[in-house]
Amino acid sequence: MSAHDRHGPLVRHEQVHIADDSPWKKAPLLFGAIGVAGLAIGFAFKGNDPAKFYSSYLTAIMWGLAFGLGGLWFTLVQHAVRAGWSIVVRRIAENLMLTLPVVALLALPALIFGAHDLFHWTHAEALAHDEVLQAKEPYLNEGAFRTRAFVYIGLWSLLALAFYTWSTKQDTAADPAPYAHRMRYWSTIGILVFAMTLTFGAFDWLMSLDPHWFSTIFGVYYFAGCVSIVASTIALTTILLHRSGYLRGVVTTEHFHDLGKMMFAFSVFWGYIGFSQFFLIWYASIPEETFWFSYRGHGDWLTLSLILIFTRFALPFVGLMSRKIKRNPRTLGFWAVWIIVAEFLDMYWLVQPSLAHSRNAEHIRPDLFDIATWAGVAGILLAVFTWGLGRHALVPLRDPRLEESLNHENF
Repeated sequence: MSAHDRHGPLVRHEQVHIADDSPWKKAPLLFGAIGVAGLAIGFAFKGNDPAKFYSSYLTAIMWGLAFGLGGLWFTLVQHAVRAGWSIVVRRIAENLMLTLPVVALLALPALIFGAHDLFHWTHAEALAHDEVLQAKEPYLNEGAFRTRAFVYIGLWSLLALAFYTWSTKQDTAADPAPYAHRMRYWSTIGILVFAMTLTFGAFDWLMSLDPHWFSTIFGVYYFAGCVSIVASTIALTTILLHRSGYLRGVVTTEHFHDLGKMMFAFSVFWGYIGFSQFFLIWYASIPEETFWFSYRGHGDWLTLSLILIFTRFALPFVGLMSRKIKRNPRTLGFWAVWIIVAEFLDMYWLVQPSLAHSRNAEHIRPDLFDIATWAGVAGILLAVFTWGLGRHALVPLRDPRLEESLNHENF
């Protein structure tokens, strides 16, 4: 079925529906096989070094979650502000948020069975001799930690499935207006829920790897990465769909330009938050706060820290500044891949030094666990994402503002 207005069809069926014989329809099986194989290899060799395995696994999980959380944020905020330009790319974000229930559930083995290997505060002997951990024990205890994890996963999954269901049902509804009103109403509540759960999820799953250290803007730091990666993934997916013959004339240069602006803006925002976090801690020079940066400033970790500044901020800042680059699918696609890879480096920089510091290791040695867990999480993520792309139309066909999005222009 095509989307119609009173003058005729807005989009043709073949523009927005992936054909049954398309390679996109086979992608879920391929990616699923890669994902299962990667996780199977990782878990099979886990016994050789459980702490390293769970450290690598958490790195991959937090990177994978960024796609789904970014997709959820994108969907909620577009409904809340009644954005018109984004309608034609919103379904891609909805398919990204559809990965949340699966990827979030993949986190449970690390958070439950690997907690003792990952989190120093779970050790009874450490708690008995550490006044800081004793003061934080009402919050940082395994029972509360696991309960909060289930709450985060449950709320993210509920929001993602609800908005995905309403959006796809709107495609065939006789009257799309009630669905539009429902999604707009719940989006404002959803944004509040999202903000709280993402912030405390980042505190629990990343910041508590170093339980003595704290930063009140750490959740915002992780959020900036989520938005950068979702804008990059939407742009990259659209470019690939264009090459396969889909969304041509639907997603235009104007939409690429806006996605490029979002990639640029949140790369700058990431740099701003990262620098703010570092500068205030450096200026205060309180030992409990500075050590987190201290052991990221020695050996190979210093090299990675410097690389991250350039790959995650400086180079995208220069590379995405030009209007021509944002409006060119080839150059925009290059920077989209760049940011996605740089976000993984960021997660590696957040997670891995904690284990290295506990072992007095200043050298970075990527190993089988890093590769297997990344392939496993990426494979499962892409399997769910591509399955969603092929299941429904690639755009919300009955959204009341679809025509506005199709005719969108930058000024």
